[in-house]
Amino acid sequence: MRIVAALGGNALLERGERPDAEVQERHVSQAVAALAPLAREHQLVITHGNGPQVGMLALESAQDPALSRPYPFDVLGAQTQGMIGYWLARSLRSEVPDKHVGCLICQTLVSAADPAFAHPTKFVGPGYDEHSARSLAAEHGWTVRQDGEKWRRVVPSPEPVEILELPLIGALLEADAVVICAGGGGIPVIRQGGSQLCGVDAVVDKDLTSALLAQAIAADALLLLTDVPGVLDGFGTSAARPIERATVAELGGDRLPAGSMGPKVDAACRFVAATGKKAVIGRLDDAEAMFFGKAGTTVLANE
Repeated sequence: MRIVAALGGNALLERGERPDAEVQERHVSQAVAALAPLAREHQLVITHGNGPQVGMLALESAQDPALSRPYPFDVLGAQTQGMIGYWLARSLRSEVPDKHVGCLICQTLVSAADPAFAHPTKFVGPGYDEHSARSLAAEHGWTVRQDGEKWRRVVPSPEPVEILELPLIGALLEADAVVICAGGGGIPVIRQGGSQLCGVDAVVDKDLTSALLAQAIAADALLLLTDVPGVLDGFGTSAARPIERATVAELGGDRLPAGSMGPKVDAACRFVAATGKKAVIGRLDDAEAMFFGKAGTTVLANE
């Protein structure tokens, strides 16, 4: 079976943790241990988030006196793909020594006309109190919004249109390699003058890119891995209850959960509606059980 597993930002860094390399490497090892059983028995493609890491690099770049201007987000996204991909590949080679592991720096084509460029929504970087966030926004020209109890920077998040390294991903899968790709949703690029590619200052949603990738490679399942057991019906209310199985129609409309779960539900529904295959949302530690329908929220095609 062919599986796409999308690791949430919690796979590398939990809220409030220092972004030290040792902390993130420990989380990577835990994530790989959860995915190793699937990697041994199936074709596995791993994508990952990069919100905390790309935000940290953006802040460092903005404060570096050696630079005349900060590095743009496409370049920072490439840096995070290399860093996180290296950690994942190294750990996978230890856990699954009989498999080749390939890590690709991936570009994701977006539209220059995407309205998301005028309406930043994607959270990146650490959380601040409101006063500090607004001060940093004034100093660096950021847009900031409230994220739970903290305030964070937001950047544009255009829709993924095409993953440009798709033929290479397919070749690695044909060689029976575990593939790490499309980190952080892929490096956002637009086409100018026909074939000319140009990076843009944005971050693509990792879950939407993962759904697009899973559809393109004819995956049998899409696993959207986070730090909660699944989707809740009545999220944020005293009557909230876990949803074990639901169709695309049942999860649509007003039942779309608020907050960070919303994009995952959207991505799951897109993949299932396009392919008729299943998507599962749930906790990273339950990855193998999710694949077998024993944990998480399984999203199925409409009956």
